[in-house]
Amino acid sequence: MAIGKICGIETEYGIVHRGLAESNPVTASSLLINAYVSELAVTAAAGSPPVGWDFEDESPGRDARGRAPADAAPPEVETHLVNAVLTNGARFYVDHAHPEVSTPECADARAVVVFDRAAEVIVARAMAAAGRMLPPGQDIVVHKNNSDGKGNSYGCHENYLMDRAVPFGRIVTAATTHFVTRQVFTGSGKVGAEASGAGPGAPEVPYQLSQRADFFEAEVGLETTLKRPIVNTRDEPHADAQRYRRLHVIAGDANLAEVATFLKVGSTAIVLAMVEDEALDRSLALRNPVAAVRAVSHDPTLATVVELADGPSMTALEVQFELLARAQKWAEEHGLDAVGGDAVGGEVLRRWEQVLTGLEADPDSVAGQVDWVAKRRLIQGWVDRHDATWADPRVAALALQYHDLRPERSLARRLGLERITGDDEVARAVTEPPTDTRAYFRGRCLAKFASSIVAANWDSLVFDVGAEPLRRVPMMEPSRGTEAHVGRLLDECATPAELVARLSS
Repeated sequence: MAIGKICGIETEYGIVHRGLAESNPVTASSLLINAYVSELAVTAAAGSPPVGWDFEDESPGRDARGRAPADAAPPEVETHLVNAVLTNGARFYVDHAHPEVSTPECADARAVVVFDRAAEVIVARAMAAAGRMLPPGQDIVVHKNNSDGKGNSYGCHENYLMDRAVPFGRIVTAATTHFVTRQVFTGSGKVGAEASGAGPGAPEVPYQLSQRADFFEAEVGLETTLKRPIVNTRDEPHADAQRYRRLHVIAGDANLAEVATFLKVGSTAIVLAMVEDEALDRSLALRNPVAAVRAVSHDPTLATVVELADGPSMTALEVQFELLARAQKWAEEHGLDAVGGDAVGGEVLRRWEQVLTGLEADPDSVAGQVDWVAKRRLIQGWVDRHDATWADPRVAALALQYHDLRPERSLARRLGLERITGDDEVARAVTEPPTDTRAYFRGRCLAKFASSIVAANWDSLVFDVGAEPLRRVPMMEPSRGTEAHVGRLLDECATPAELVARLSS
């Protein structure tokens, strides 16, 4: 049986420090995060500083294939940059040249949407905090996008808990097909093309579905910034490695449409659960995934076909309809417990079908749910009103403003994108962790005992309980450490020493 698909999102944001002759993104990212955590420290109990990240278990070079190729270039672990753990269980840090928020571990796709939206609020507050520190004429602006228009792309990565016993090759086959074709509802839209998709002689691409598609150059690999693969092989479970793997997904756009995020995570969780239950075969394997991922993205008419390895050609929509049909059959036979139960898993299936049907009939009918459609309608309306062309530089500026996270400047938020979250639950998620994963234990400990926590990471907390040696509390089971499991214990313990002692006993 498929295991519960505990999941999360890591979003790297575009950033610019305005008012300087030259913006340094690393410096700007550090300033942004420091401004936020400094203001948190002022309001925290006893003015305790935010807890930093524990890098002891970081191993980005471990490859799910057993051994990485000799020329592989896994990402470096940057231990010297700003890295804070928040009371909602999330991580807010500088990754390469970008501010990044990793949501806490979530038990289902809807919770991911809530905490992804909370991350936007955190970043908006960080911009405001930085503005209060900067001299007049300077500010920091952050965009939730994936491309700077200069050949650089930054990611929105997803993570899914999987059964270690499932052969990685079986995961690759199904995941690749889904990642290539899910762009029809997960793409956030891009004006033009760049990087590997726009070499000499490449066809003109006024607008495409995905901001990331042009930057994938391999089917499978360990890298995330060079030779980007559609399926990433980083084998770093942040859990019991004998039982679990974490599928680290880098083939997705950052979404502002909540329904798109919900479907991105929810449909992928279902596909991966089907892989574990052996409900998918190789019949939908693609002949050339790298070419297909670009071809699908470059055609907003959704008419482009992709070649299957052992069958007829199909459009991305047709492939997604086939995956949906198999998912509906799997749900009838196996149930939806692995993907949030009937309430969440059933809603994923319903909306998956609704969005695909809308895209097939008239893409504009799903403008409230799909970013690339919403952005295209916005730009097309401007082009028509001003008798302009898609090559007008103001179009690129308009497209960028769609992703602006300043509440008063965001065009996405003016378009009436459908909400599936409420303001109150998002506000709680800014400071409070989910209650049904181990993130609850991490977040509650940070809120209650921050001054006694030396460092934290996904699978452990390090406590200083006084005269004794530092005590590491492992959290190797992502589904434990919940409110039901430790909520009463945390309420009863007055000191971290008492908590550690009772956990040990």
